[in-house]
Amino acid sequence: MSSPATGLPPVRGTLRAQVPLGPLTWLRVGGPARFLFQPADLEDLATFRRELGGAWPLFPMGAASNLLVRDGGIRAVVVRLGGELARIEVEGTTLVAGAGARDQRVAREACRAGLSGLEFLIGIPGTIGGAIKMNAGAFGGETAERLSWAELLDGEGRLHRLGRDELGLSYRHSALPEGAIVVRAAFALAAGDPAAIRARMDAIRADREAGQPSGVATGGSTFKNPPGAKAWRLIEAAGCRGLRHGAAMVSEKHCNFLINTGGATAAELEDLGELVRARVRAHSGVTLEWEIVRVGDPAPVGAAA
Repeated sequence: MSSPATGLPPVRGTLRAQVPLGPLTWLRVGGPARFLFQPADLEDLATFRRELGGAWPLFPMGAASNLLVRDGGIRAVVVRLGGELARIEVEGTTLVAGAGARDQRVAREACRAGLSGLEFLIGIPGTIGGAIKMNAGAFGGETAERLSWAELLDGEGRLHRLGRDELGLSYRHSALPEGAIVVRAAFALAAGDPAAIRARMDAIRADREAGQPSGVATGGSTFKNPPGAKAWRLIEAAGCRGLRHGAAMVSEKHCNFLINTGGATAAELEDLGELVRARVRAHSGVTLEWEIVRVGDPAPVGAAA
């Protein structure tokens, strides 16, 4: 179908203007995307990117479980991948997943195929693209450990395949080329007993439910663990468990999670996070680094909350 916005290339997927992003994020906050693009397939995305040129930046957004969109929204074309770009295929002991595939679905598909190595993904509510971008990990596993290669789309719509060592993966970090969008990845796994794999996944799910907030508007871990320490222990020692700022709150169940108790703004959540960082720094001398990705513009001065 044709683009609804003058100056933007036509697409076969969907392209909408001024789309509220708050309902699409786990924290339920944030202003609108200037445009939201859901490509029909890789060719649609590549053609759009090539023809768009430098007119607008592109911002890939997955499940938005670790994303805080500021109240002024994102002045970019926000790209969400699905359909063909979320396909999962198994070839022997290799699993190939589109960047839009949900981590938990990938873990279940690997289990069904009797392949071990991605059980930890059952505890991460994101997408494969995001997992590579931040080298996601939890419950003793990390994306880099099983990743073979990733395919990236560059700023001119060209496809590149990079091996794991070319991606610069480290703790919650990657060195993806500027402007690159992950579109597909392959993982080298090991044959295993589906029942044992399923049992490990069940244990991870139980640990997550027991130790992390659920049934509330929250995101992933707010801060990275400093070397040799746990962020939540530093936060608790600084007296921040249950700390509130407006409608934003530090979880009482796991104090490395922020909660939108209802009607919070992105500014309240970000300000609360900065308050926690200041208190931890004053108490222990450690400066916590954000793990939640903060993007977009603040609300205009004088805008209604």
